[in-house]
Amino acid sequence: MSKFKVIIASLVISIGLVGLGLCIRSGINSISQQSRMVSVRGLAEREVKANKVTWPIVYKLVGNDLKTLYDEIQRSNNTIIQYLTCSGISDSEISVNAPEIIDLSADRYNTMKLPYRYNVTSVIVVVSENVDMVRKLITNQGELLKEGIVITDGGYQYQVQYDFTELNHIKPEMIAEATANAREAGNRFAKDSESTLGKIKNADQGQFTISDRDPNTPYIKRIRVVTRIDFYLED
Repeated sequence: MSKFKVIIASLVISIGLVGLGLCIRSGINSISQQSRMVSVRGLAEREVKANKVTWPIVYKLVGNDLKTLYDEIQRSNNTIIQYLTCSGISDSEISVNAPEIIDLSADRYNTMKLPYRYNVTSVIVVVSENVDMVRKLITNQGELLKEGIVITDGGYQYQVQYDFTELNHIKPEMIAEATANAREAGNRFAKDSESTLGKIKNADQGQFTISDRDPNTPYIKRIRVVTRIDFYLED
């Protein structure tokens, strides 16, 4: 091989080694750049009115004759249903549960003489999207006292329940708000580290939670979502 060809071959090898070195350096810089990231959380909250209410109307009767009690239940149920329908509740929003009858004489541990044998619990349930109207009826349910019907506290089993069922309608806006909130926090962090915020590497939408705003207004709901987003940091 001539001296000239050796020189040419050496130059080609040198240029190749330089190019390889530059590629390796670029790759290392790229890896280093991608490893620089910040993880931040974004919050979005809203208060909304419940759009569905479930109202159990509970009353109790006691007595010794089942037929008499059955007739009284029928009369009371008809009176309550008439009160509801005349107040604007539709028949489709009303359901009548089977009465729960307890035979107190069947309690073998009770040795005391009781003034009555049967304790009956009857429940009529109203499920409506007209929350404001039902709330007004709940406030005025004492009107049934005029008909001899005493509405009792249903305890833990029968409580008025308010729900918000249109979460899917506001999800996109809340996710966008939480993402913007996370980006704002990321920008502050990047500024403090003398960097700029890059693209999103990973994002976790987070879980939506719906809770009562406070114990006194269960018909006002607080919706909350926290997202977690990983951003690249760039020089």
